[in-house]
Amino acid sequence: QVQLVESGGGLVQPGGSLRLSCAAYGFTLDAWTIGWFRQAPGKEREGISCISSRDGSTKYADSVKGRFTISKDNAKNTLYLEMNGLKPEDTALYYCATDPLWSAEDDGLAYLPGVFGSWGQGTPVTVSS
Repeated sequence: QVQLVESGGGLVQPGGSLRLSCAAYGFTLDAWTIGWFRQAPGKEREGISCISSRDGSTKYADSVKGRFTISKDNAKNTLYLEMNGLKPEDTALYYCATDPLWSAEDDGLAYLPGVFGSWGQGTPVTVSS
């Protein structure tokens, strides 16, 4: 059974940094495209970064490009999101998700893992002074 467990969220001041982790169980990270999503209060869930299962290439939403870095440790079967230069508008619930039908090359960050995919429970990030 596929399971994703996020951790690392918290309260941070503007300009600060956080590293989110997503431990994966029941599959190996190289098998499927996997990524990070976030949902701010009153807003739709949005994809912010993903790693392709085909070649390990990465994609970033314009809102986080240059500030966030996605990576994975295959030995630990864990996905990470390093977040620097955090802004109040980054405040959201952050999720990792994967889907065997997700093609990073064809679907990009517009894809929302569905019935064949899996989501973590989310970890909250609050950026505030």
